[in-house]
Amino acid sequence: MNHQMGSIDVANVTDGQKDTASKLCCRPLLRRYVIATLAFFGFWNIYALRVNLSVAVVAMTTNYSITTPGTNETTYRQDFDWDLPTRGLLLSSFFYGYVVTQIPGGWLATRFGGGARVYGAGVVATALLTLLTPPVARSSLTALFVLRVVEGFCEGVTFPSIHAVWSQWAPPLERSRLATIAFSGSYFGTVISLPLSSILANAFGWEAIFYVFGVIGLIWSALWFWLVYERPHLDPRISKEELAFIEDSLGGKQSLETHHPWRKFMTSLPVWSIVMAHFSENWGFYTLLTQLPTFMKDTLHFDLKNAGFLSALPYLAMTIVLQAAGYLADYLRTLSLTAKKGKIVSYVLSTTGVRKVFNCGAFLCQTVFMLLAAHSPSPAGAVAGLTLAVGLGGFAWSGFSVNHLDIAPQHASVLMGLSNTVATLPGIISPAVTGYIVQNKTAAEWKIVFYISSAIYLAGAVFYGTFASGELQPWARVESEATEKKVSGSGDVGSSGPGETEGRILCYTNEAVADESL
Repeated sequence: MNHQMGSIDVANVTDGQKDTASKLCCRPLLRRYVIATLAFFGFWNIYALRVNLSVAVVAMTTNYSITTPGTNETTYRQDFDWDLPTRGLLLSSFFYGYVVTQIPGGWLATRFGGGARVYGAGVVATALLTLLTPPVARSSLTALFVLRVVEGFCEGVTFPSIHAVWSQWAPPLERSRLATIAFSGSYFGTVISLPLSSILANAFGWEAIFYVFGVIGLIWSALWFWLVYERPHLDPRISKEELAFIEDSLGGKQSLETHHPWRKFMTSLPVWSIVMAHFSENWGFYTLLTQLPTFMKDTLHFDLKNAGFLSALPYLAMTIVLQAAGYLADYLRTLSLTAKKGKIVSYVLSTTGVRKVFNCGAFLCQTVFMLLAAHSPSPAGAVAGLTLAVGLGGFAWSGFSVNHLDIAPQHASVLMGLSNTVATLPGIISPAVTGYIVQNKTAAEWKIVFYISSAIYLAGAVFYGTFASGELQPWARVESEATEKKVSGSGDVGSSGPGETEGRILCYTNEAVADESL
């Protein structure tokens, strides 16, 4: 196959290629989907380890009764006397560490050849620290605060490093589905961990929350390091056909040496549109992620068990929508191979069009449903509005979260680190702002919280719709060409054997490859 720089001319795609492109959704489970499934459970663990404190802190600060054996005397106590601002600060402490390692995590993932080891190391370290949470919490509030900061520091490498994995494993027309399969694990982890944390707290005490999820995280880490390899050609279990397909779709094996054009990153409007969208989505998400159990208990008057289950509903909706949105986004992009080339249709089915429609449409719907939740006269209406507001964010994630791979695949891990650094700020700011606003636990105070989230969603939709792009950026293409010439000049292009780590530089097209038989 001829590996040329740039995109393949869709107009010249043959009927046979159109047929194979139409079968993209019907492929059997292959190694890249094994990795996506394991990454799904990896993010399940990441978010279970992250959000369990939002339920545990309610149990840790709730009064409970103790009956003295042999007497009828009953006394009431609570393990920790923390007010709402203190709890908000504790919940946000994770993000002080998390924000620090986003860009370094992306750089490390690129530096060490693919991101899989960095991703696994982040999860196993977080799991070990989670196991230490109960004794540390009983020692002092300051120690618990520091532990959560360090836990965030370790987990901060995970999101950037998974994009490094996809830059090696994901064919262009499968980026959306592979990435969203993995990312949806985040919300499924929230779905499971919130109600399960409530059950564990009620049945065994709040300490069990941290022990159970910590052990699960360690078990997953062992499987990840055993089954996942940095690059396709290093995987002994991959078929020759799948290996050839992945390498052909990306243009060969990637050079280990990648120079990141930092100034270009900082001055690129498509990059900043991703950053803005990521920030906007995370503001609403983190507001509810850290505060929804408290909102359910204090404002809607649900007990701890019901609060945990109802708090999980929005993230169950997100899990389902995110999976469907990823497949739909890739399917629409494949239609560009067969659709009649009207101007509007061509734009909507282009990578740029799909990203904008999914992202901006989701943000506008989230704005509406967040406002409806704020003004709902009933608890059921509020829960329904919040469920739809969070769930529709799955379409947004099929827009901005994959967009790094569209505009600069070889820099995607660092760009994800950049956008997630800014997008982590809501995790720090939002709980503190909520704690400051919600002093008397009234519905009016919570309306202000929802108004702020709605306004940020709307701003994100406008900015992304104006400046986003799904095209390989000129500064990314120039970098690829320069590296290709360098490798070609040294006589290394196409000379790598199956066991070597250097070879042809990836061409990184966003279109279909000539042979998509897998």
